[in-house]
Amino acid sequence: MATPLSAAEFIAALRKEGVKVVEVGAWRTHNRAGHGAWGPVHGVMIHHTVTKGTANTVAICRDGHKDLPGPLCHGVIAKDGTVHLVGYGRTNHAGLGDDDVLTAVTAETALPADNEANTDGNSRFYGFECENLGDGKDPWPAVQRNAIVRASAALVRAHGWGKDGDTSVIGHLEWQPGKIDPRGISGGMPGIRKDVAERLKHPANWSPSAPKPPTVPKPPTTPTPPTVAQQIAALDKRITALEKRTP
Repeated sequence: MATPLSAAEFIAALRKEGVKVVEVGAWRTHNRAGHGAWGPVHGVMIHHTVTKGTANTVAICRDGHKDLPGPLCHGVIAKDGTVHLVGYGRTNHAGLGDDDVLTAVTAETALPADNEANTDGNSRFYGFECENLGDGKDPWPAVQRNAIVRASAALVRAHGWGKDGDTSVIGHLEWQPGKIDPRGISGGMPGIRKDVAERLKHPANWSPSAPKPPTVPKPPTTPTPPTVAQQIAALDKRITALEKRTP
C-alpha cells in the first residue's frame, strides 16, 4: 500500500530499470480524474490488448473506444519491448475485482482464486497493456517479456514492495473473474513474478549474463618430423649403444 508515484518518479523508475520509454502526447495529465480515486496503490497489473500493430494498439489504449473511454492503461508494452506511456493517474484498465485478491496483494501472500468483482481496481493498480492477440498463438517475443519484467520490477522497487512475497505483480485473470489475460506468455504470471523477484536481488541496471559459448577443444598438436641431422644423430647413438653391448 502506498501513495502513487508522481509522473516524474514513475518514468524515472522505468528508465532506471533499463526500460525503453516513449512518451505519447500529454500522458502525464491524461487520466480518468473525477471518475473515482487514484491511490493508494498496492501493485502492478498486466494485460494483453487483443490488438495487432503497435501504432494501432497505442492509439486504442490512449483514446479508448466507444464502450470504454481512455486511457486504458499507464503504459503499452509493444512487441519490440518499448513501453509507450499513454496516461497517468486513474485509468480504465483493471475494473472491478476480488477484494480477497487485493488483501493478498497488499500483504504479499499467496493469491486466492478470484470469484468476486466487488472492488475498484483502477484506483489500486498500475496497469500495463501488452501488444498481443491473446489467442494463445500470437508469440510473446523475449524482448517484450523482458520489458514486462523490468517495468514491473521498477515499480515494485520504487515502492519498496516485494519484501514479504512476490504477489505485488498480478495478471488481469487473477483479479477479475472471467478474464484470461495475459494469455500465452512464457511461464505465465508465476514465471513473471519469479523473474521480477530475481531482478530485485540486483541493482536496477542489472542484466542477466549471456550464457558463455561452449569451449571448443583444441585439436591435438601434430608432432614435427625430425630433421635429417636429428635422424643421423639418433642412428649414431643406436650404433654406439650396440657396439658397447658387443663382447
